[in-house]
Amino acid sequence: MGILERIKEIEAEMARTQKNKATEYHLGQLKAKLAKLRTQLLEPPKGSSGAGDGFEVTKFGHGRVALIGFPSVGKSTLLTMLTGTHSEAASYEFTTLTCIPGIIQYNDTKIQLLDLPGIIEGASEARDVIAVAKSSDIVLMVLDASKSEGHRQILTKELEAVGLRLNKRPPQIYFKKKKTGGISFNSTLTLTHVDEKLCYQILHEYKIHNAEVLFREDATVDDLIDVIEGNRKYMKCIYVYNKIDVIGIDDVDRLARQPNSVVISCNLKLNLDRLLSKMWEEMGLVRVYTKPQGQQPDFSDPVVLSTDRGGCTVEDFCNHIHRSLLKDVKYVLAWEPAQSTTPSAEKEEGGRGRFKSHSNAPSRISDREKKAPLKT
Repeated sequence: MGILERIKEIEAEMARTQKNKATEYHLGQLKAKLAKLRTQLLEPPKGSSGAGDGFEVTKFGHGRVALIGFPSVGKSTLLTMLTGTHSEAASYEFTTLTCIPGIIQYNDTKIQLLDLPGIIEGASEARDVIAVAKSSDIVLMVLDASKSEGHRQILTKELEAVGLRLNKRPPQIYFKKKKTGGISFNSTLTLTHVDEKLCYQILHEYKIHNAEVLFREDATVDDLIDVIEGNRKYMKCIYVYNKIDVIGIDDVDRLARQPNSVVISCNLKLNLDRLLSKMWEEMGLVRVYTKPQGQQPDFSDPVVLSTDRGGCTVEDFCNHIHRSLLKDVKYVLAWEPAQSTTPSAEKEEGGRGRFKSHSNAPSRISDREKKAPLKT
């Protein structure tokens, strides 16, 4: 029996099993088996050299964004309008059969936008498409505003089946394998979804008999399995509702008020600026303009930093320029927008340098230290 048949068999057994207190341990074991099989499904076949035709393209620019959605929702048209790169668009489905890259020039930065082939329900075994999506900084899930809301749930389910967690943070669970000592189970609060017996059964399913587990939040069985697997990717996702020109204003208002959602129309070129602004905000890019001593700042070519790609500290900036620069730097003068023209000095250790942009004296005169009167 192949992996796909075993996955369908376990899913059918989970669907016909009632959820209650007596079956929670059995369902936990089934979820662990299902996660193991899906991980095996994404692994490359044994004996393959790894070379071949794939969707992966070389990373370029200061960030990478992937377009994911059902066929014929406007992904290729959106890529063409934002980047100028021609991506064939037609009235039939599956027009795009490979990954097509484009570059967005926005706020003095270059953002790589990838148009991926359309995903259909049950196609979570599309290994190449998922691998490209995991290598991106954020995901744009393009949806048809005229279709039902079920498309969003279907796509989210398909991506979660292959290890992508959209708009979620990693669970606060400490897990470490050990060589001896058995399983140590602890928690800092009362757990309502997982108990010690269920945790033992899931670990035994993975053939783990010596480990340390500490729950710092009331996590679920799925969160525990994600921590044990260790290959989950937590990504930010923006839900882009296209074709708003064919629905009513009340539906547009309802979609626009949903969290992490942007409504656009590629046909009428509506709200594309808001989409770019939302992408910039979610990616968290920081532009740093260098200023040669005694000269004007260079506003043509900034150094772009981000939390996901190395960090945004002074040390990260020095490492971005050159690895050896950090040893020679004693302090850095930094100007922020909408601030006073007096620079502030920042040390490598995070302390304050010779220059200050403000005074430490009390703001009120009555709070200031009174000096003793002069002797005459």
